[in-house]
This record gives sequence, structure tokens and C-alpha cells, in this order.
Amino acid sequence: MVYVKWAFWGTVWLIVGAFFHYTLPQHDIVRIVNTYEERQELGDWTRIFWSTPDDQSTALINRDVQFIQAVTPEGKAKVYRNEDTGWHWPPYFKFDTANLYTEANDAKSTKDNPEWYSVTHYGWRNEYWSVFPNAVGLKRVDGPDATIIPWLNIIILTLFFALIWAIWVRWRRFRAKRIDPMLEGIEDSWDDSMDTLAEKRGRVRRWLDSWKSKK
Repeated sequence: MVYVKWAFWGTVWLIVGAFFHYTLPQHDIVRIVNTYEERQELGDWTRIFWSTPDDQSTALINRDVQFIQAVTPEGKAKVYRNEDTGWHWPPYFKFDTANLYTEANDAKSTKDNPEWYSVTHYGWRNEYWSVFPNAVGLKRVDGPDATIIPWLNIIILTLFFALIWAIWVRWRRFRAKRIDPMLEGIEDSWDDSMDTLAEKRGRVRRWLDSWKSKK
């Protein structure tokens, strides 16, 4: 049971970690190299990795999507989709796809004369499933070594773990006051029942032995 318990809680925390890693904003320091628009097929289950800014988009099987191509200081390629999130999840309330596309076009630079930007995005990149992170913001930085402190992530995770801690403390108190005494009462009743049963068995055995001795 110990292994089952650890496997269960390990799975729960893995799902929670994956949820936050996908949803919370991340920041990449990159050089913008290109932007383009391409029609994308929305698969049955991979649809969850594409935005649904309105009710009509849920019925589409394909649509035109804007992309932003970039390169990290280490030379690694980065590709972001540029889609509105609307009022849907995750709650970035992004409605400025056209503005961001214009900013990205204006931010293009070459390897010989680079300009560095911090791209704020959420989501994952998977080449096999054609999954792209969604860019939600673009900001000019001083250089490739710029440091971006994720204050929003720190606040959200702090509040989340504070909530988990509060729930855990209250559960421990509730268990100590209500559940543990009840379980102890059941255990004591069980022990008393076993003692009574053992005593009755002893009496019956002594009575049978007494009859055997008379014979």
C-alpha cells in the first residue's frame, strides 16, 4: 500500500506540475528572424494545444495561424504561434494578435546586427505533433544576458502552495479531532470484542475439558 500511495501522489503532483508548466508565462531571450502565416490542420486531440478565442473556432478543422520565428543567443531555433486567447483558458485575455504580429515584424534583425527581445509565451513545443507555444508579449531587452524575474509565477505559486499548506493543516486538525478518535474507538471496540470472544472460548474449552475428565 505504501508504493500505491506514493505512486498516486507522485502522479497527482506530476499532473499539477505539468499544468503549471504549460499555463504559466515563460520568457525567452531571442532574436526575431521572421514571421509568416500558415494554414494548420486542427487534429481531434491536438486541438487542446491551439487557442479557441471564440465559439466558432471550436468547429473549425483548419485555420490560418500566424507564426514568429526566432533564434536564442546559443543559436537554437524557436517558433511561436501568435493566436488570441480571448476569454478562454488560459486567462491571458489576449486580443492583440495583429499588434503583436506587427511588433514582431518590426523587431526583425540579422546575425551581424542583432536586436534582442524577451518573448513572453505559454505552452510547449513538440515537433512531432506540431505543437507550438503561444506568444503573448514582446519586449526589447539590453542584450542576450538580460535577466527576467518571473514575478507573476512567483506570486501564483506562492499563493497556490500557501493554499495547499492551509488545507493540509486544517485536514490534520480535523483528522486529529474527529477521525483519529473515531478510529481509536473502533479499534478499542474491536479489541474488547476479541477479548470477550477469547474469554468465551476459554470458558467453553474449560467446560469441555471438565466433561472429558469426568469420563
